[in-house]
Amino acid sequence: MQISSVNDVKIYNLSHGKSLPEWLSDRKKRQLQKKDVDLQRRIELIQDFEMPTVCTSIKVSKDGQFILAAGTYKPRIRCYDTYQLSLKFERCLDSDVVAFDILSDDYSKLVFLHCDRYIEFHSQHGHYYKTRIPKFGRDFSYHYPSCDLYFVGTSSEVFRLNLEQGRFLNSLQTDAAENTVCDINPVHHLFATGTSEGRVECWDPRVRNRVGMLDCALSSLTAETEVHGLPSVSALKFNGSLTMAVGTSTGQVLLYDLRSNQPLLAKDHFYNLPIKSLNFHDQLDLVVSADSKIIKIWNKDNGKIFSSIQPQTNINDVCIYPHSGMLFTANEDPKMNTFYIPALGPAPRWCSFLDNLTEELEESPESTVYDDYKFVTRKDLENLGLSHLVGSSLLRAYMHGFFMDIRLYHKVKSMANPFAYEEYRKDKIRQKIEESRTQRVQVKKLPKVNKELALKLMEEGDDEAELASRKKKGKALPSILGDDRFKVMFENPDYQVDEQSEEFRLLNPIVSKVGQKRKKKLRLLAQQAAVAEDEEEPEGRASSEEESSDDDKSWVEEVREQRRLLRQEGRDRQRQERKEADRNTVLHPQFYQIKAGEEFRSFKDMVRKQKLQKASLEDRLKLEELSEASNMADTAVGSKQLTFTLKKSEKQKKQQEAEREHHEERKKLRRSAGHLSSGRGRGWGGGRGRGGRSRH
Repeated sequence: MQISSVNDVKIYNLSHGKSLPEWLSDRKKRQLQKKDVDLQRRIELIQDFEMPTVCTSIKVSKDGQFILAAGTYKPRIRCYDTYQLSLKFERCLDSDVVAFDILSDDYSKLVFLHCDRYIEFHSQHGHYYKTRIPKFGRDFSYHYPSCDLYFVGTSSEVFRLNLEQGRFLNSLQTDAAENTVCDINPVHHLFATGTSEGRVECWDPRVRNRVGMLDCALSSLTAETEVHGLPSVSALKFNGSLTMAVGTSTGQVLLYDLRSNQPLLAKDHFYNLPIKSLNFHDQLDLVVSADSKIIKIWNKDNGKIFSSIQPQTNINDVCIYPHSGMLFTANEDPKMNTFYIPALGPAPRWCSFLDNLTEELEESPESTVYDDYKFVTRKDLENLGLSHLVGSSLLRAYMHGFFMDIRLYHKVKSMANPFAYEEYRKDKIRQKIEESRTQRVQVKKLPKVNKELALKLMEEGDDEAELASRKKKGKALPSILGDDRFKVMFENPDYQVDEQSEEFRLLNPIVSKVGQKRKKKLRLLAQQAAVAEDEEEPEGRASSEEESSDDDKSWVEEVREQRRLLRQEGRDRQRQERKEADRNTVLHPQFYQIKAGEEFRSFKDMVRKQKLQKASLEDRLKLEELSEASNMADTAVGSKQLTFTLKKSEKQKKQQEAEREHHEERKKLRRSAGHLSSGRGRGWGGGRGRGGRSRH
């Protein structure tokens, strides 16, 4: 269990902690629970409450006994019984589930919308029926009075399937290119669908006519909103008979009264991510909105934040257990999270022990998460001219930057750059003009970054295009310059190739030789494509492999030369560094200790003795032979000097003489082996089976 506190509201993450693998034996699990403290504090509220890879959506049945979750991989649906706190059943499906709904009070009637346009019906025993809709679906809603299913998707039509008659009815024709989400009001059964153009169309199912339209795209744009594109409707939810919440793809939530075309309240998540889920908490008049990063709980009357939850993984769906303070989330993770917030309501009846547990826990609260704030670094403050606010109450230090009020940030940004909208408008006009010029003759322009590499790729692309044009069915490979995955390499200066670096200088000879071989191969293939296939190669002409045999080895010499230059530069650099260090070194007096029985002569004599001690035996003997001064040793009995040489015996002298004569004889008989350095020597592989001599 993990406990956090946001705005003085305690949030208990009941799914936090390590999960034990299924293949462990019960005995091993008990041993681990005794040793590991984290496993002892872990609360497994529902057994096996997870998916193999990812959970996409989660719902609770109307009677509150069953929790159903859809996930992958492989596509499946899992049903958990809250009374037994365990998995009731699991059913595998043919394709991924886009959306599903529970038509009955329990799990006996289920409808699944698949990603391959199929609609699958399940009863209590399992699969019941399967049909298909004309277009790919995004969402659907069930109209209880008429038993109609309304499907929206990649089409302007809303498809209707009547479950009582078992047939499709006439579709509803909308003005949108695509419909993304839909919902039906639980009181007066008004059908609403959200479009990709940012509009909400409302239809009356009784007369099948459109009764109203809301333009949510314009209403979501405020003075504090950063525009990154046309907002589309990504979530839709009714509350009561008059309230409707609309979530946009740019991270705004709009609250509407159906009697007005203007929103009552606009709430921004400040993440610029699509709103995934919208729910209402009627007991405290709260709205629970979620995007892929955060779940925000705020008051629907004034928009004041109540609390927020930020899981470690991305969120796909959020479900609130009815009349309680428990939330379930479907994540991009095998484990489905369970959050309990006592401030929202009591624990459900099947886990009432949580109330007693949370009252006894006394954990220190975590650091407060600042909401409705913008995180800025010191560099951002310098660009905005707000460096003087560091240390004031307007900035709250956090990690490597500061939190500041989002309203202050937008005001200062508009004052610092008042022509931002004009620049944005000019950029859009320039993009439109460039798109209209695509059919004209294009002039190749080199990018600002990596010009040499771009020029080389252009030349290689031209050679490949010419070769492909000569072939009948050949197609030129796409160039790196036209690939969006590599466009940053020619735009960002951080990707500039440093031609003076050691890696580039060592690899450049190899790359250049490979490029030359590639060009030769392209020319050869072009020549072969120009002539007939059955034309033989004229005799006496060397093959392409023999022509390039010298080129294959020439790059070795270039690499060696580059290595030699790098070593020389390294030595020069070290020598220069030593000179600089000597120039900056402060001389300090050195003291030497004279041992007992020795006579002090001079400092030079002491230094010479130290050098001789560090030198090898060979160097010391050479120095003694070159020095003419005698090596005197003063002792109590006087000064002595001993000189001796080792004489060789007659046997050793004869053996050395014999070896010298043998070496002289071998030098006269030695033959030159220079012809072996080239690939075409005499006698060994001189020809490919045609003039070569074998040696036995």
